[in-house]
Amino acid sequence: MASTQRVAHERQRRRRTRSGVLLSTDTIIDCALRLSHEHGPDALSVRRLGAALGCDPSAIYRYFHNTDDLLLAIADRLVGRAVEGLQVGDDWMAGLREMAHRIRDNYQAQPRVAVLVASRVTRRENEFRAVETGVSLLLRAGFDARTAVQHYHAFIDTVLGHAALDVAALTLPKDKYEADAQAWTNAYQALPAETYPAIAAVRHELPRMAGSSFDNAVDLMISAIAAQVPATKVRPRGNMRAADRASRKSK
Repeated sequence: MASTQRVAHERQRRRRTRSGVLLSTDTIIDCALRLSHEHGPDALSVRRLGAALGCDPSAIYRYFHNTDDLLLAIADRLVGRAVEGLQVGDDWMAGLREMAHRIRDNYQAQPRVAVLVASRVTRRENEFRAVETGVSLLLRAGFDARTAVQHYHAFIDTVLGHAALDVAALTLPKDKYEADAQAWTNAYQALPAETYPAIAAVRHELPRMAGSSFDNAVDLMISAIAAQVPATKVRPRGNMRAADRASRKSK
C-alpha cells in the first residue's frame, strides 16, 4: 500500500494512460462513478478501473491509498455537488430544507454508489463545507454550540437515512420495486379488520406508503428544531461587556 507521503506527491502528477486518458484523482473518480452507475458497486475495483482507464491497476494506488480511500473521495464528490452554489440567506429553516433536498437529489443521480456512502464520514473539503453550512445555520437560529451540534447531527442523519432509503428502492429490480409499492393497495387492503383494527381504520390512506416520506420527514425534523429555538438570543460576551461600559459612561 502506498504511503501517505507518496500518495500526496503522486496526486500532483498528471499522467496519460495507454489510451491517452490524462490520469488524475478527478478522472479516476469520474470513471468510478460511471462504472458504478452502469454496473453497480462491484465495479469499484482497481482491476475494473484500470481496464476502463487503459492503465495498469497499480496506477490507481498512486492517487488513492486503497479502494476505501477512493470510495470516500466519491462520497465527498456527491457532497460537493449538493453544496455547490448553495446560497443560504437569513431564513435558517429554508437553508436546511434546501440543503436536505440537494443531498437527496444528488444521491438519486447516483443511487448505486449512494447506498454505499450514506453512512461514511469523508473527512474531506466538501464535507467540511457541508458541516460548516449546516452548523452555521443552527448557530444563526440562536442555539448554543452543544445544541447546534446535537440538532445538526439529528437533522443530517435523518436526511441521509431517508435519502438512502429512497435510493435503495431505486436500485431494486423493477418487478420487486413494483411489488413492494403495490402491497399497500393489495395485501394491506385485504387484511381482516377484526385482526388488524388500526390498519382497517386507515386502510384508505395506506397507498400513500408506496411513496417517499422524505419531504414529510425533513419538514417534521425542521419543525421540531424550530420549536426549540431559544426565545431570546444571548449576545456574545464581548458585546455585552461593551454595552455595559457604554451604559456606565452614560450615567
